[in-house]
Amino acid sequence: MKGVWLAMLFLVNAQAFAAEPREIKWEQMIPPDAPAIKPQLAPIHDMSQLSDALAAESAPAARQQSPAAPVVKALDGQQIKLPGYIVPLEVSDEGRTTEFLLVPYYGACIHVPPPPSNQVVHVFSEIGIKIEELYQPYWIEGPMQVKASSSELADAGYQMEAEKIYAYELTQ
Repeated sequence: MKGVWLAMLFLVNAQAFAAEPREIKWEQMIPPDAPAIKPQLAPIHDMSQLSDALAAESAPAARQQSPAAPVVKALDGQQIKLPGYIVPLEVSDEGRTTEFLLVPYYGACIHVPPPPSNQVVHVFSEIGIKIEELYQPYWIEGPMQVKASSSELADAGYQMEAEKIYAYELTQ
């Protein structure tokens, strides 16, 4: 009987461990042997530069840097935790963003040219999230698919079904 309890305990712990998402960085979504892509414009991290970016919004849409950039096939099917900025594509009647692009820096796809497709994740969420501020970064957790998709804003090299969406908070 003791062996059965130990086996059950091991199984429960193994399932809990397997469900933990793997936290990745955006750089890990680029194959190590991929050619370097120079950004067309620097990403906006300093909010004092926001007015310059907003002024550029009235200009014609910029082309995506590399719409068919190579992806890391080993990420397919993995439970992932990835931080980024949400670019809404679909909003429900309740005002919840249910489909969006996740990008590594604020303003991508809107105020500056979209990043390469291997730096864009097309995310679907059944429940969605109310977006109060576009410059708020979020954590997205869920299964990653190495699957290309296109939207009017950018091509994405990856897709995710968001199981969790929550504000990214800096910790000291």
